Amino acid sequence: MDSWHLYIIRLKNGYLYTGITQDVERRFQIHSEGGKKAAKSVRGKGPLTLVFQKTIGDKSLALKAEQAVKKLSRSKKEQLIAGTLDFNGIS
Repeated sequence: MDSWHLYIIRLKNGYLYTGITQDVERRFQIHSEGGKKAAKSVRGKGPLTLVFQKTIGDKSLALKAEQAVKKLSRSKKEQLIAGTLDFNGIS
């Protein structure tokens, strides 16, 4: 079974996009290229910077983690990126 990963991308305007995938490098490349498989919210808003990634486990856990991170305030997301917020405490 392939592991799922949570990732956060910073857009040119500072917006933080959160997603999940099994291959972070490939997914980031797709977002960076801005084609039809890229998330609509990141198209044309580059350059993009991958600022956070964490291996989660199975898809169900990854979906739950993604939703939890999306509910965080911007300051909490910045703490997560900086490593000053414990990821395991997010639920």
